[in-house]
Amino acid sequence: MEWSKPAQLGELPTPRAGHAGVTIGENWFIAGGGDNKSGASKTIVLNMSSFVWSVVTSVEGTVPLASEGLSLVVGSLKGDDILVSFGGYNGRYNSEVNILNPSCKLNLQSNITEAPSAVHNVTNTTRDLRSEFEIGQGKIREIVMDDVDSKPTISECEKTNERIIATLKVEKQELESSLSEEKLQSLQLKQQLLEAETRNAELYKELQSVRGQLGTEQSRCFKLEVEVAELRQKLQTMETLEKELELLQRQKAASEQAALNAKQRQGASGVWGWLAGNPPEYTAIDNHA
Repeated sequence: MEWSKPAQLGELPTPRAGHAGVTIGENWFIAGGGDNKSGASKTIVLNMSSFVWSVVTSVEGTVPLASEGLSLVVGSLKGDDILVSFGGYNGRYNSEVNILNPSCKLNLQSNITEAPSAVHNVTNTTRDLRSEFEIGQGKIREIVMDDVDSKPTISECEKTNERIIATLKVEKQELESSLSEEKLQSLQLKQQLLEAETRNAELYKELQSVRGQLGTEQSRCFKLEVEVAELRQKLQTMETLEKELELLQRQKAASEQAALNAKQRQGASGVWGWLAGNPPEYTAIDNHA
């Protein structure tokens, strides 16, 4: 067995690598990938029975769909086959989920215009309906595109579109409800912050008042310490004077005792001198001594 190269028709794709592909019936859908210059912006499909290439849709700018290494699977949404892509690398790693619904040929316009990075349609026969909403850390985009081979009736497309629009409306209401809750919580947090700031200002004023009182008390304590030191110095001086006074009193008592003893000795010698015929000489006593 050998590989063969069949003849290909339609709009031939440019070379790319790192793309992903899945099949739905006879159609092989290929998305993502890129070359050395940029990511591949076109999602293409190959009819494997006729080998005819067609462009399903094209994106603009640096978006996750124009990434290398993205994952692509086939899923089902309300009975319709859909393509689901995830991740990819286009200069940064992505965690975005994208959904492609190739079931209708109706030209639809986007019902949700809040996302600034929405993908624009660049073909005359294809319109996108995109809905971006947060799921965890990633995003989901829903895109309704033309099926290459199938030819559904207008009523079937309208029913599909109505289901998608109803789903988007429900999701929008949920997002608006969540946004209202977040706004209410934000207002509550702002009120709590304002109350905390007011309380903080009051506590700061009280702290300043306590600091002022503490400074006054410290000044008084310093003055009291100075007075105590002066009193201690005076007390030490008084103790020294008392000791000196006590010493002088002892010296005075000793002097008086010595004078009394001398007087008594003089009196005794005078009596015996009279008896012996040698009277003592009279000595005048100074009363001021």
